[in-house]
Amino acid sequence: MGSVVTEKVKLIGALLALQFCFAGFHIVSRLALNIGVSEVVFAVYRNLIALLLLSPFAYLLEKNQRPPLTVSLLVQFFLLALVGITANQGFYLLGLYYASPTFASALQNSVPAITFVLALALRLEEAKITRRDGLAKVLGTIASVGGATIITLYKGPPLLHLQMDQLQGDTIEVDQSSTKTQNWTWGCIYLLGHCLSWAGWIVFQAPVVKKYPAKLTLTSFTLFFGLIQFLVIAAFAENDLENWKIISLEELFILLYAGIVASGIVISLQTWCIQKGGPVFVAAFQPVQTFLVAVMAALILGDQLYTGGLIGAILVVLGLYLVLWGKTNEKNVTDPSITKPLLKEEEENKETDEAPKDIP
Repeated sequence: MGSVVTEKVKLIGALLALQFCFAGFHIVSRLALNIGVSEVVFAVYRNLIALLLLSPFAYLLEKNQRPPLTVSLLVQFFLLALVGITANQGFYLLGLYYASPTFASALQNSVPAITFVLALALRLEEAKITRRDGLAKVLGTIASVGGATIITLYKGPPLLHLQMDQLQGDTIEVDQSSTKTQNWTWGCIYLLGHCLSWAGWIVFQAPVVKKYPAKLTLTSFTLFFGLIQFLVIAAFAENDLENWKIISLEELFILLYAGIVASGIVISLQTWCIQKGGPVFVAAFQPVQTFLVAVMAALILGDQLYTGGLIGAILVVLGLYLVLWGKTNEKNVTDPSITKPLLKEEEENKETDEAPKDIP
């Protein structure tokens, strides 16, 4: 029992670490756009760095664990890349161009709800509202999305009355010069496409991980196909060679963070978390990001914090707790599901191994 609790603590710790990494990525992505890095170039370098980082580990560590490759698996890897890499990252960068990091993160809180609906449609998840656990998952999802909506639509009075002029520096000039060109409607559309792609990737990845449990190799193939897809886009959308040059240490740091942390480490860690906890459980931690991004944006970009953000954050945390409670207390499930935490299966396997066996 103690080992199972330890594994659950590891899973929750990994999911919280994921949200910190994602929150940092929101900030560095906005900085990249502020200094003029092309969206396509940013995506190509990000996935190239991640692929170069992960592929050697995938080859060495999973040399004897990889199932045989089939045409069907390669097609599924390609589709995972199309949804989880190309569409996901492309829509995100386009949406971030028109919106702020905090707004982008707040809208991403729709991912648990979208994931929940997709998982229900594909019968990978169940929610019987006549039971307490099913009702908790539904109410928790609604609370999380509601909190994110409040953060997005209601500011209220500022929490911190600080003079941010000197802190913002050049960021203010960039924001003022780009305000006229921002189109929040298109920003919402692009970010919604990003959320749909992300939720689809989380759900569709779950059965693929079950068929192909070599997680690093799976991630490497996904990054490879995503890189190829972005290179095809770049051939038409980014022909200026000057845009491909890295001209500053700031730009180099941003690209390394995006490639090593936001793609390499995060995708591998999220794949592991999906295998251990299931897609809905992983998506339930997404709202934590909104609060982290709001704080980071205030400290780094000079964004102000408002009471609406505090109220929304409270709802987000409440909703997260309800979803986690509902997921932990699922009852009357007879068959193991790929969306049910595999920690329970590990406990059952352990009990089976420890049971007395007949000697032939």
